[in-house]
Amino acid sequence: MNGEKLRMIIHCAIFAAMTGILAQIEIPLPLVPISGQTLAVGITATILGSRYGALSLICYAALGAVGVPVFAGFSGGAQVLVGPTGGYIFGFIIAAYFTGFILEKTKFTIPMAMIANTVGMVITLILGTIQLKFVADLGWSQAMAAGVYPFIVVGLIKAFLASWIGITVRKRLVQAKLIQNRNVAA
Repeated sequence: MNGEKLRMIIHCAIFAAMTGILAQIEIPLPLVPISGQTLAVGITATILGSRYGALSLICYAALGAVGVPVFAGFSGGAQVLVGPTGGYIFGFIIAAYFTGFILEKTKFTIPMAMIANTVGMVITLILGTIQLKFVADLGWSQAMAAGVYPFIVVGLIKAFLASWIGITVRKRLVQAKLIQNRNVAA
């Protein structure tokens, strides 16, 4: 394994751990809490890009699936992935991939990151709400009320924070030669 791949795998592990830490910052709601997970997903994808961002979130989901308490509320286990909030966790992986992909195909700038992170937020909300609807046996309007509406404003705030933090940190990591400079705008 070459040095660059090893370095990126280490970054994936670090960002999976960061996601587990930020997951513990939460505001409880009846079915789905507001947590720092989505902020971590956006930061991860903005810094690492599509492949390594998604890999980091796969590591995070795998850690939680085997019982490590990395999900919101210090929870873990496969039951979380098949429960009402599991769709959001699967959505994190896909959101990270598409957020990073958009940035790789355009430019790593704060405005483009804001667009990419907003797309990621929508992907997470759609996939999470679909599973919430079926697992919790809700109607679509109830699922939207529990799984989408409470998260729109806070999601946009997190998308901005993830964009700003992600681009700032990414530029510094590129300057330090800790990640490769791919499509990074000045």
